[in-house]
Amino acid sequence: MPWYALLDADGAVVTHVVPYLRGLILDDNRPATTKSYAHDLLRWHRLLWFLGIDWDRATEAETSALVGWLRTAPNPQRRRRNPNSPQAGSVNPRTGKPYLKAGYAPSTINHCLTVVSGFYAYHRHYNRGPLINPVPESKAQRRALAHRAPDDELPQFRRARLRQRVPKTDPRSIPDGMWDEFFAALTCDRDRAAVLLYVSSGSRAGELLQVTPGDIDWAKQLIWVVTKGRDDREAVPVSPQALTVLAAYLDRIGLPAADQPVLRTRRGPDRPLTYWAMRRVIQRVNDRLGTNWTLHDLRHTAAMRMANDPNLTLAQVRVILRHNDLATTGRYLNARVEDLFDALQAHYTRPRVERTIAPGYDPDDFKAVFGA
Repeated sequence: MPWYALLDADGAVVTHVVPYLRGLILDDNRPATTKSYAHDLLRWHRLLWFLGIDWDRATEAETSALVGWLRTAPNPQRRRRNPNSPQAGSVNPRTGKPYLKAGYAPSTINHCLTVVSGFYAYHRHYNRGPLINPVPESKAQRRALAHRAPDDELPQFRRARLRQRVPKTDPRSIPDGMWDEFFAALTCDRDRAAVLLYVSSGSRAGELLQVTPGDIDWAKQLIWVVTKGRDDREAVPVSPQALTVLAAYLDRIGLPAADQPVLRTRRGPDRPLTYWAMRRVIQRVNDRLGTNWTLHDLRHTAAMRMANDPNLTLAQVRVILRHNDLATTGRYLNARVEDLFDALQAHYTRPRVERTIAPGYDPDDFKAVFGA
């Protein structure tokens, strides 16, 4: 299992971070989680190195400086090289989805604060570091969640200082009216098979890209995937259409080795299709259609279709999507304006109802009884 370390400007290992990152692995966290925590700690230490402050002398003032920096600094992962790219934060007129803003998202800032807080809490347990955690905590949240029955409604509480307000947004999926043109823009059986597998199984991007020939049960129309955060394989149903297109693709390229993923690259040496290559497939479709769909929108599309199917219960959809909480699956029951276009047009064009009086009644009597 890989492990990560933090290096300073001279390339030396930052020793006081090593036991914390190794502890994350021993606590049964995934390597990707450890890597993410290491990046957050790198941001924190870069700030301390810039300010010339030792890690065990940090206070809330340095945490405030970190938050101020992240709120104003551009995110290098969202740098746009094409000058004709849509403006950051604008809304795509076709999909109704906003483009990512140029800076760090509020959830990213909150995650960084959580990591720094956990890092100092870890060292405080071993009587190292400052006596007071430099990241403020919400005492109201601690009291509200201290003694609560699992089935009780989550109580409201104020967020801690420096924590950012994260807006609640509904998941975005590809409407049925735009699905046909999206699918028609795919240019090969590999891409069609991948998209159909995504949208019929609801698998996450990384899960599907690891599927091998032995993970496909053709007779039962199932694929076996390694769920995020686990090591065990779980069965996920897929549509007959997806398996038909996948069979045509494998018949053309040949069946890979038993331990190799079935989705392969089309150019260069034969190798498994990566997340970034599959992401580029969706980007090429967006370039043709003028949309801004993402790879994860395919999972949202599958979830939206299943959750609103009257023949499936919400509990069944939760099992298929492998959500830990039923409330997460319930988010896909919300109707969207984009899906109600036809109903809204009928509502807007419906003529106004005019009141009429049945023959045999005197209009003056109606005015006297019901008013003008």
